[in-house]
Amino acid sequence: ILIVGVIIVRLLSRFIKRSLNKTNIDSAAKNFLLSLIRITLYTIVIIMALTALNVPMSSIITVFGAAGLAISLALQSCLSNLAGGFIILFSKPFSAGDTIELDGSVGNVKTISILYTKIETFDGKIVSIPNGKVSEAKIINYTESPNRRVDLQFDISYDADFRTARKLITDIITSDKLILNDPEPIVRMSAHNESSVSIDVRVWTANDNYNTVRYGLIESVKESFDKNGIEIPFNQLDLNIKRKK
Repeated sequence: ILIVGVIIVRLLSRFIKRSLNKTNIDSAAKNFLLSLIRITLYTIVIIMALTALNVPMSSIITVFGAAGLAISLALQSCLSNLAGGFIILFSKPFSAGDTIELDGSVGNVKTISILYTKIETFDGKIVSIPNGKVSEAKIINYTESPNRRVDLQFDISYDADFRTARKLITDIITSDKLILNDPEPIVRMSAHNESSVSIDVRVWTANDNYNTVRYGLIESVKESFDKNGIEIPFNQLDLNIKRKK
């Protein structure tokens, strides 16, 4: 029974693997399912062999129950990560290659394994986060949507003409072909600060162009402000000294 059972399990595993490869299921999820099916089939084979040896079913259940309890207590954190991996692979809050923010780390998802999710940050570091934490954490996926909004703020002095500043920024946005017209870009005054007036800029672009548009706007606005005499002020403090008569 053991020999024939092992052979059948191997044949079934190959067949199931071929079937899974024809589906659109994530590769990590395929490996997880295949491992789970193998463990289940081998367990059935062992139970059949023990039954053939006239071992009482109650004893088999007791042994497996005790073994399962001991394993679950010894590997509690691993089981938590395993359950988290199962949730991630089938709920799919993100996929390999997505840019996400997770547990204070921002980067591209390298791999999603059963126990850990690996993220490569923009400075080349590899961060491995247990799936138990991942399934409970707040996840920001920057690439699930095809477009992304660029949010910037530019400060000008109170002496500068804010209408001119707005027009200069709008002209730069209009001339940038990477910036989308729908949704419509927003350039509006947003705050009266102690030393400056703030102008908020909200524009949309394709995900792949986000950094190009963001850095390009910052550089172009500074260059345009300098050419047109729009001052970007330092923090200022007015002191009034009263002299006693």
